[in-house]
Amino acid sequence: MAPQPAPKVRVQAEDFDPGREQALLTQGRRDIGALVSFIGLCRDENGSLESLELEHYPGMAEAEIARVADQARERWPLQGLTIIHRFGRILAGERIVLVIAAARRRADAFAAAAFLMDYLKTRAPFWKKERRADGADGDWVEAKSEDDKAAERWR
Repeated sequence: MAPQPAPKVRVQAEDFDPGREQALLTQGRRDIGALVSFIGLCRDENGSLESLELEHYPGMAEAEIARVADQARERWPLQGLTIIHRFGRILAGERIVLVIAAARRRADAFAAAAFLMDYLKTRAPFWKKERRADGADGDWVEAKSEDDKAAERWR
C-alpha cells in the first residue's frame, strides 16, 4: 500500500471555500472512493448570539491538530485529509471549521471525520468567547458533556 499523503492543516482568520478544498484534495486522483466533509457553523443560539471570538496559540494549535490528524491516519487508511479551523471574530451563520476525509471506503472516511470532529470539539487548543446580540458581556464557552461523551468512544 502506498504511503498516505500528509494531512493539510490550516488555522486561519479568513473564510474558506469548501468546494475548492474538496477539488484540491481530489484533483487528478482516481484512488479515492469516498469523501466525507464536515462544515461547522456558528449558531445564533435562537437570536441571542451575535458572534464568537476564537483565540488560539499560533503554531501550537496547528501542531496539535496535525498530531491528531496523524492519529487518524494511523487508525484508518486515508487517501487524503484536510482540516481548516478559523480564529478571530466569526459571525452567526459563518463557517468555523472544515474537515474533509478521503478514503477508498466510506466507513473509513466517516470514522476519521467523526474522530477528528470529536477531538476538535473537546480538546483542540481554541478558546471561544460569546459576543451577545444584546451587547451584554458574553461567557467563555465550555465543553459540553455530550461532546465529551462522544469523544470517549475513541479511547
